[in-house]
Amino acid sequence: MKDGAMKDAYDVVVVGGAAAGLSGALVLARSRRSVVVIDAGQPRNAPAEGVHGLLAREGMPPGELLERGRDEIRQYGAEIATGTVEAVTGGVGRFAVALTDGRTVTARRVLVATGLVDELPEVDGVRERWGRDVVHCPYCHGWEVRDQAIGVLATGPMAAHQALLFRQLSDDVTVFVNDQGALPQEQAEQLAARGVAVVEGAVEALEISGDRITGVRLVDGTTIPRDVVAVGARMSARVEFLAPLGIKPVEHPSGMGTHVPCDPTGRTDVAGVWIAGNATDLSAQVGAAAAAGAFAAAQINTDLVAEEARSAVAAR
Repeated sequence: MKDGAMKDAYDVVVVGGAAAGLSGALVLARSRRSVVVIDAGQPRNAPAEGVHGLLAREGMPPGELLERGRDEIRQYGAEIATGTVEAVTGGVGRFAVALTDGRTVTARRVLVATGLVDELPEVDGVRERWGRDVVHCPYCHGWEVRDQAIGVLATGPMAAHQALLFRQLSDDVTVFVNDQGALPQEQAEQLAARGVAVVEGAVEALEISGDRITGVRLVDGTTIPRDVVAVGARMSARVEFLAPLGIKPVEHPSGMGTHVPCDPTGRTDVAGVWIAGNATDLSAQVGAAAAAGAFAAAQINTDLVAEEARSAVAAR
C-alpha cells in the first residue's frame, strides 16, 4: 500500500512518525499487528544537523534516521500515512481517528507519539538561528560548541542549571537574566564559584554577522560577544487532538512546560490510549523516546493478546 492510503481499520493507530512512533510501530508490526503511522512531517529536531547520544547512529542527520526507520517498519507490513490528526474519539476497541483532510480510520488501540513544540522567547534572531548556533541541550549539542563563548538566555527556573551544564563544556559562559528577575542567592553563588558571568538587563536581539552569532545585544545598546546562545525553550505537548477523550496536557513538575502524565508503561488515564516520547517525557532524547515507544508498543500488544484470549474463552 502506498504511503498516504489507509484501510478503514487497524489494530493500532500510531500518531506521530518520529523515533517513538516508528519504534512502537516496529514492535507492533513484528508482532503481526495491523498498524498505521500517521505522520504530520514536523519532527522537532528537523533543524539539527545530526542526532547525538544515539549509539551506532552518532551524528546521523535526523531526516536520514527517520527514513531508515520508515523503510524498516514497511518491511514488516506497517503502513505510513502523511497527515495531521484533528481529533480522536470513541473508546477502547473502536477509536475513531479523524484527520484534518477529512479521512477517518478506526483503531482498537492508539499510541500517541506526537512530541512537543518549543516555545521560543521573542528575541530577534533566536528563531532564525534555532538548531544551529542557538541550542538548548548540552547533551544534544554540547560537544559541538565546546570551548566557545556561550551565552545562556534565561527563560525560566532552569537557567542556572543549564548554565552549569554548559560550563562543563566551556570556560566562557555568561547568563543573560533578561526579564526573569534576580537569580536565587544559592544559584548566584554557584554560578560565581564556577566563574559564570551574570548579565542583568533585558535582551533585545542576537547580533548576526556572516551567517553566525557574534553577540547578544541588550536593550541599552550594550553588546556582549558570544559565539553560541543556549535557550531553555518552554515545551508544550502536541496533543490537542486528544481533548475529545478528556486527555489534556498539564504542567510538568520541572516548570519546563506541559506534558501528558502516564504510568511507567505509557498507559494514559484513558483505557486503550498509550503515549511515548516527548509528549510525556520532556527531557527524552532520541534514544530514550525510541525505547519508550517500543516498550509502550509491547504493552499494547500484551493488552490486545489478553483481550483476544478473553474473547476466545467466551466464544468457546
